[in-house]
Amino acid sequence: MMLLMSAFILTTGSTKAMAAEEKSATDIRSEMIDQNFDVGKTIEKFVDETGFARMAGDVTNPTGPKALQNESDWKNAVMICISFLLLFLAIVKKYEPLLLMPIAFGMLLTNLPGAEMFHAGLFEGGHVHWSAFSDGGAGLLDYLYLGVKLGIYPCLIFIGVGAMTDFGPLIANPKSLLLGAAAQLGIFATFIGALALGFNYMEAGSIGIIGGADGPTSIYLTSKLAPDLLGPIAVAAYSYMALVPVIQPPIMKMLTTDAERKIEMKQLRSVSQKEKIIFPIVITVVIALLLPSAAPLIGCLMLGNLMKECGVTERLSKTVQNELMNIVTIFLGISVGATATAANFLNFETLGILALGIIAFSFGSGSGVVLAKIMNKFSKEKINPLIGSAGVSAVPMAARVSQTVGQKYNPGNFLLMHAMGPNVAGVIGSAVAAGILLSFLG
Repeated sequence: MMLLMSAFILTTGSTKAMAAEEKSATDIRSEMIDQNFDVGKTIEKFVDETGFARMAGDVTNPTGPKALQNESDWKNAVMICISFLLLFLAIVKKYEPLLLMPIAFGMLLTNLPGAEMFHAGLFEGGHVHWSAFSDGGAGLLDYLYLGVKLGIYPCLIFIGVGAMTDFGPLIANPKSLLLGAAAQLGIFATFIGALALGFNYMEAGSIGIIGGADGPTSIYLTSKLAPDLLGPIAVAAYSYMALVPVIQPPIMKMLTTDAERKIEMKQLRSVSQKEKIIFPIVITVVIALLLPSAAPLIGCLMLGNLMKECGVTERLSKTVQNELMNIVTIFLGISVGATATAANFLNFETLGILALGIIAFSFGSGSGVVLAKIMNKFSKEKINPLIGSAGVSAVPMAARVSQTVGQKYNPGNFLLMHAMGPNVAGVIGSAVAAGILLSFLG
């Protein structure tokens, strides 16, 4: 009994001693906090760390991983205003809203001072600085941008595009492949023009691809060749795609006569399912063997189309057309918009890119029309030259423009299916052109 009482007393005593020790340590910490805590300095620090103070230029950017953040000054305010303009165009004017709206919001996020969601320094020199990711110096948009930098998002988009594309008009009229190829001349003509203006070869190639009017291809090639120009090139590419109904009709009218616009074309033959199944397989093999650098884009495009046409993967086809396409579109748009920082966007290069982009797009639209006129000189079955402008890969908008302009001059003329041939050929052509540029310049 005495032993038990002794043990109890010892245990109680040690417990009280430990509690007293803990209390003493807590008191010491509290005293240290009280000594170091200064209400005035804390409030001043809070104010200095707000985005308003950073935008006013009153705060010097911190050192360490956070030093990679964007410059915080009046330029951020300008970029935020530009993002508001793009949001207005996407939401109110409905210019390519599915991609322009995420791009605009990504631009807004990356230019909010202090948010530190995107750090251009992590990707300087065309390389990913993985050490900064492991050190915790990366933001949310840095991680999302890896999908662009590694070429993942554009290829996934192409799977969805392939699943939504009908190559039947192209198979029924193989000559329309030439019209799609002719429209890519705008890419190479602008490439030469960009070199003349002082851009280097990689930058010129990235600017020229705008002429293909293919957003994912422009993003894919630019992320490989000139990632610093990704923001302005993406904005230019999608803006001009949205303006197809405005840009193309004057070019089409300027290059054709009234008689040519009234040319009626025979109905296309029906294409069997077997032909539609064989087509994507053959195209993948031929182009990948001739131009391996184009294999990622062409392969994904034809995979999506095969899912649609084979008849046994309907569930997969619906998934890539809807869920996959929508998810990737969100990530692609936000991360591309994030690259439109003040340093990369507010300069004379951006103005040059916008000017060259409209030239590329106009030249590509006109090249198809001119080739159709030349083909009519040697063909018994006349081609309405208006469908040549659909050779740019703005699917199906460019084909609809050909139909609309054609019916103004001949209400009984139905050009939509004929225009879809060069239109889908333009998708293949722009991917091939990107592969050629990447092969020579990458």
